[in-house]
Amino acid sequence: MTAAKALQEAVTEPDRVWFRFMRLHQRMLMQMTARIRMLGLSIPQFDLLSTLTEQEGISQSELAERLYVTKGNVSGLVDRLVQAGLVERRAIAGDRRSYAMHLTPEGRRLAEAGIAAQRDFVANTLGKLKPDDLAELDRLVLVWRDLARAVDAE
Repeated sequence: MTAAKALQEAVTEPDRVWFRFMRLHQRMLMQMTARIRMLGLSIPQFDLLSTLTEQEGISQSELAERLYVTKGNVSGLVDRLVQAGLVERRAIAGDRRSYAMHLTPEGRRLAEAGIAAQRDFVANTLGKLKPDDLAELDRLVLVWRDLARAVDAE
């Protein structure tokens, strides 16, 4: 291999990094989906349950905002989780149209099991990076995020 060819291959193109990042994202999503499915949950169900571990008693509208989905999507998801005995709707005093979302004991157990599976996955992947490498990756991801937000603002 010529020196010029080696130099050309050493140059990292944004497209190459983008595709690596997207493939990594897809691989991690598939791996986490498999772990969450072992608990009998889908990723959207786990997202909703884990969100309620952070702030129980929020309305479906607030839940939709936190999950970045439509109110209609959250409504159907909540309906299925209520039927499965994982979530309860409780009336909000003074508001006849809204309900507060609460985990049942089984919903909390599954959410915590999913969170533990997620923590284990992160520990066995990202957690194995050297602290300096992790800090640099975090810095770069934040820079990339800010650039993506700036494109949205244009």
